Amino acid sequence: MRYLAIDLGDKRTGVAIGDDQTGIVTPHDVVNTASADERLVQLKRLINEEGPDVLVVGLPLNMDGTAGPQADKCKAFAQQLGEATSIPVHLHDERLTSAEADEHMAMSGLTHKQKKARRDALAAAVILRSFFQAMDRLDG
Repeated sequence: MRYLAIDLGDKRTGVAIGDDQTGIVTPHDVVNTASADERLVQLKRLINEEGPDVLVVGLPLNMDGTAGPQADKCKAFAQQLGEATSIPVHLHDERLTSAEADEHMAMSGLTHKQKKARRDALAAAVILRSFFQAMDRLDG
């Protein structure tokens, strides 16, 4: 199946695409907008273009595993996205994904501005890889 992962942000929202059969995950795009309505419009366009079977939204839990205001915001967004697209939406723990994305770029030779532009899509890819690993553990 084809998956589309979303790393929801207030201004930048990262998107990654992946396939659970091949395990290949690719950072895809970053939606740049602070408008919740515009973000939804742009994400629906990407979803229509890519045709995923499943959506995965990163859930920013606190380090102790509790849900804070940002996690509640992501849950509401995931429900809205599912209703708007009629595609199943899964929430997946995204703790430390931005740090892992930064680690991947540390030796890339990219400028700070270039790294900032790619970070959110890379974080979405990390979320999706982690989601696939969690599925494998459940299947195994």
